[in-house]
Amino acid sequence: MKSKPNPDVSALFEALFRRWGPQYWWPARTPFEVIVGAILTQNTAWTNVERAIARLRVARRLSPRALRAAPPAELAELIRPAGYFNVKERRLRAFLDRLFADFDGRLDRLFALETPRLRETLLSIPGIGPETADSILLYAAGRPVFVVDAYTRRALVRHGWAAPRAPYDELARFFTDRMPRDTQRYNEYHALIVRLGKEQCRTRPRCEDCPWRFALPPGGPRGAAGSRSP
Repeated sequence: MKSKPNPDVSALFEALFRRWGPQYWWPARTPFEVIVGAILTQNTAWTNVERAIARLRVARRLSPRALRAAPPAELAELIRPAGYFNVKERRLRAFLDRLFADFDGRLDRLFALETPRLRETLLSIPGIGPETADSILLYAAGRPVFVVDAYTRRALVRHGWAAPRAPYDELARFFTDRMPRDTQRYNEYHALIVRLGKEQCRTRPRCEDCPWRFALPPGGPRGAAGSRSP
């Protein structure tokens, strides 16, 4: 599938922002909480993650040292609402093991790495893929990287801007090659695309009143690709 030439990504952003305004995303109190949420939100709805994080907060486990000190069975039980809790317990543990082994348990030392090296480090941790790594980079470390999720892929495919199996980094470049590197704008853009995916560009699209209707290809939306995203 050939992409449309030079889509105006700023116009696309403004269309979303006019409809829904600021999204105040990522909903977290600390950078570490962002990291925990980014790992827990894999393959589940955000409402389930919120429940798990609330349980961690009540148990006073929302710091690197406190979470690392939790016995595996206790941690798995605390994050049970997020689903796949045994798998996610291991993924949290893998992140913490790297944080303590290489950075003395300190996020400021981890985040002192330059963005490419920081991304490489995150991707080397078992259970952390590109979307999770970039969510940590953008929302916890404040780096200007564009987060691509299933909603993003679905919207780009339906408008004819990407192939259904386009690589993750290619989808990210759709935005980063066409707009300045701006952490705040990338933050808001990703959050608005999540809103678009939840309300309009759903499994069965609601194109009639979609903010991106003006950009649909002739004949309507292309074949969809997508699943849930937080």
